Amino acid sequence: MKIDLKKLTASQHASFPFSETIDLREETLYGAKPFQNPVQLSGEVSNESGILRLRGTIKAIYSTFCARCLKPLDILLTAEVDTVLSDDPEAEEEDDLFVLTSDSVDPADVLVPALILQVQMTYLCREDCKGLCPHCGADRNEVDCDCEKKQIDPRFAALRALLNSDEGDQ
Repeated sequence: MKIDLKKLTASQHASFPFSETIDLREETLYGAKPFQNPVQLSGEVSNESGILRLRGTIKAIYSTFCARCLKPLDILLTAEVDTVLSDDPEAEEEDDLFVLTSDSVDPADVLVPALILQVQMTYLCREDCKGLCPHCGADRNEVDCDCEKKQIDPRFAALRALLNSDEGDQ
C-alpha cells in the first residue's frame, strides 16, 4: 500500500491512517522462511507543521524451533516505529529518520525492517530446557536416558582403566 505524500503536505495537520495485512512467506531469515502467517500493519502518516511523521505497529508470528530440543515454536513479534520522513538524501545518519525516494511511502518499507530487528538468533521452549541427548537423540525434557553414564570419551579410556585397576587393588 503506497501512501501519496502530496496530499498530506497540502495541509499542515493532515493525517492518513493505514491498516493492512502483508505476506512475508518468501522472506528468508537464518536459512528458513519463518513468517508463514499474515503480518499485520497499522498506524498513520501525519503532517505535523510541515514535518511528515510515520507512527505504526507491525505484528507477526515468527515460526522457529527451540535451540536445544528442536520443538517447533511460534513467537509473537511486535515492533513499533515512530519516524520522521525526509526527502533529504544526506540525512541518512539519523536513527529516527526514513529517507524517501519518491512522493509516496509504503509503510511496509519502514515497518518490516523494524520487525526483523526484533528477531533473536535463538529461542528456547522454556528457560530450563534440557535439550537433546547427543548420543541417542532423546528429548531430555521427556526422557531420562543413561547414555552419559554408559559411554565414556575414548580419549579417557586409559584413565578409566587406571581407575578400575585401583578399585580392584583395594
